[in-house]
Amino acid sequence: MNQRIQLASLDDQRNAEARETVRQRISWPANLTPANVTYHSRGHALLLGSERDTRQAARILQGRGLASLTLVFTAPNAAGVDDGVNDSDLLAATEILTTQALTRAQAEKLRISGHLGMFKTLLDGDEPLDLAQALIEREAFDLILDLNATPCLPVELSPPGYVVMQWQNVEQRSDILDDFVGLVGEFDKPRYFQVNSDLCAHSTSGNIGCTRCLDVCPADAISSIQGRIESHIEIDPFLCQGVGSCTSACPTGAIEFRLPETRRQQDTLSAWLGAYREAGGQAPVLRFITHDSQDAERAAGVVPAGHIIDAPLEELGAAGHDQWLTALASGAAEVRIQLHPNMPARLSAFLTDQVAQAHALLDALGHDRARVKLIEIADDAARDALPALTPLTESPLSLPEPEKRARLNRVLARLAELGNPSGERVAVPAGAAYGAIQVDSDACTLCHACVSNCPTPALKSGGKTPALSFLEADCVQCGLCEQACPENAITLMPGFLASNARETRHICHEEAAFECINCGKPFATVSTVATIKQKLANHPYFAGEAMIRLEMCEDCRVKDVWKTMIRDPDAQLKV
Repeated sequence: MNQRIQLASLDDQRNAEARETVRQRISWPANLTPANVTYHSRGHALLLGSERDTRQAARILQGRGLASLTLVFTAPNAAGVDDGVNDSDLLAATEILTTQALTRAQAEKLRISGHLGMFKTLLDGDEPLDLAQALIEREAFDLILDLNATPCLPVELSPPGYVVMQWQNVEQRSDILDDFVGLVGEFDKPRYFQVNSDLCAHSTSGNIGCTRCLDVCPADAISSIQGRIESHIEIDPFLCQGVGSCTSACPTGAIEFRLPETRRQQDTLSAWLGAYREAGGQAPVLRFITHDSQDAERAAGVVPAGHIIDAPLEELGAAGHDQWLTALASGAAEVRIQLHPNMPARLSAFLTDQVAQAHALLDALGHDRARVKLIEIADDAARDALPALTPLTESPLSLPEPEKRARLNRVLARLAELGNPSGERVAVPAGAAYGAIQVDSDACTLCHACVSNCPTPALKSGGKTPALSFLEADCVQCGLCEQACPENAITLMPGFLASNARETRHICHEEAAFECINCGKPFATVSTVATIKQKLANHPYFAGEAMIRLEMCEDCRVKDVWKTMIRDPDAQLKV
């Protein structure tokens, strides 16, 4: 299944024609969600940086449609700068503007939050000072130009309306300022995501489990919101910029990307590869690339080799290892992820981690990890290189399941059929959503707190028989079961089990039911009753003969209490 390709047998023209047939027959799914996030900017601008830099920027921005310019000096002027600008002329040109100088200590306490049309700026202290209210008597600033060497808002991906630039960057100065003055008016964008809290593995019973979406968002648009009891994930649509890494990192499908939907992407990839084969194409390589990068290549007259089929994304994070493996299981010889400039650090780290996960799974299932690779910027040779291996299959892959995890499991099962699985548990990168649990049978009382806290069908009770069963294929290693267990009987076991046992439900622990001493109805386990009797041994309510009530079902226990009260009405007062 991992045979080498006879390179001479590949016809580039034939492959290019097959690729064109794919493009004409099957369109990449477009976002059909209407724009439902609107920014309102009146053009009240805040400029941050040294006095000299902010005044120079302000002089250029004056008279260009901004409602107001406010200068806040957050850094000292650079020493020994000779740019030909006369200080007195600069001061005269900007003296009518509202200005405020901050000390170094004050600048460190400046806290900025919000987005285009609604930037809150506070000076932390015993009595926080709202700069917008204090300087221009408004609720907020509409847009911010940050000229500091280190931006005052420390996020990898700045929110819309927060423009960062170095004044010394003369080549880009004009373009950046032109774009800045264009941020006035109303601007619509799609709400990129939808969240299904019922599938979320983030929190239950006051415990925090999965935080994968929080860890990978470069825009800090995702927050864990603490409710009265539970916490829940919330995405700020005004901060979200559609990077997509959160939905790829989410193991349950609780966060669904809508540009386009993940399921439609997967189905299209499979359909593309099938159409490519039907049109006579050979050894297809699926390349994940951003729309911007693809447009830049076309503008430069770049035409990828015939065997390269491009999957255009809003951002590379919108497709993770589940989509890449879907492509391989559907007949792609290789998957290549085309990197681009100015990627946020967390997105780069996310892609590296996803590739590492894909490689670990391919190793475990008996496939060459070279089938998934990152392509560096401007590496044309790596982009167009012929694949070294033949496709794993020429048969189509159907994914009828709507759930993300179920679809992934079908893909992994297909790759197992096409490979030579190790049959062992294989290490995966830290935080990967693969693994099992170990249950201490001596400690487990089958209280099923783990079952009620599990966000997937991985853990189930035994029904009529007191038991705990586990299906590893559905476990996302969120840790909620481990935290919920009152007996500390559960331990997570990270790793991917490359055998059929992963998809087989097995009993972790079972024991005989304890039958009510009055009516004979099974109502608990022997260990549960023993544990409760031990913990309540010194409780006055169960003193003496009353201890036998713990061996009764809930109905018989109530009846016994009433019988005691009838015989001795004051019995309850003696407790």
